[in-house]
Amino acid sequence: MLTQQIVNGLILGAMYSLFALGLTLVFGVLEILNLAHASIYMSAAMLAVWMVAGLKFPILVACLLAILACGLLGVLLDRIAFAPFRRRGLAGQAMHMPSMISSLAVALLLEGTNRGLFGIQVQRFPADSFPNVLYHMGEAQVSLLQLCVGAVALILIVGLRWLLTSTLLGKAIRAVAENPRAATRMGISVESVVIKTFFLASTLGAVSGIAMGLSFNSVHVQMGNSVELKGFAVIILGGMGHLGGAVAAAFILALSEVFAVTFVSSHFRDMVAFGMLIVVLMLRPQGLFGRRED
Repeated sequence: MLTQQIVNGLILGAMYSLFALGLTLVFGVLEILNLAHASIYMSAAMLAVWMVAGLKFPILVACLLAILACGLLGVLLDRIAFAPFRRRGLAGQAMHMPSMISSLAVALLLEGTNRGLFGIQVQRFPADSFPNVLYHMGEAQVSLLQLCVGAVALILIVGLRWLLTSTLLGKAIRAVAENPRAATRMGISVESVVIKTFFLASTLGAVSGIAMGLSFNSVHVQMGNSVELKGFAVIILGGMGHLGGAVAAAFILALSEVFAVTFVSSHFRDMVAFGMLIVVLMLRPQGLFGRRED
């Protein structure tokens, strides 16, 4: 029983971590919260289920096309919601409120568009979309889908770390996050870096949305609402802008939710998770892995 819940918590944590990494990546570069991230997460799942159920695409092809489309949607989001404020020279605190309101407007636009195109009813992947194969690991039972979700999440997490630490793009992203003006003087195109960052962040959110939709076989236009709150909780708990902290906090939050449902009650799921967040922030306001500001 305990082993099974640990497995479930780890898979849920993998999906939370991908969503939170997208939020953290944008915050680390621009120091703003992208309130439309959850709508991109939802749009990816809606596109994938439409292509599989409606257009009869193979599941892998549908997922890849949906991820690519939402990566490009993230770039468009930046051009609409954030780039105009950068062109006006806004930065720091002056940019926070306008950009958050603008991204919220885009989020509502995306939700309305998906509602108009696909309706408000719950969409489901056909039963034969993914092989229903189960493996037994001691007392735990793991599906092929769970193994694939965990493997993809691990590859993306490790790949993102490698990209940020060992490639020219990663060094450029870190330079822009540290000091955009200094990065510009070093010959780095800040706008190009921001565009690529939004593409990466949005693809991470898209993978998370598709994985969540497949795992629970439930896709609808409001599916991003709850995960958005969890995503914000994760990046605050881990330390704002700290990628490793976001991953660790995602697994902590997911495991606490699963244990709360199993050993207490499903009614206490969010209370336990967010109660833990409040306690941590009371003891360590900068989050578990964030640095204390002097």
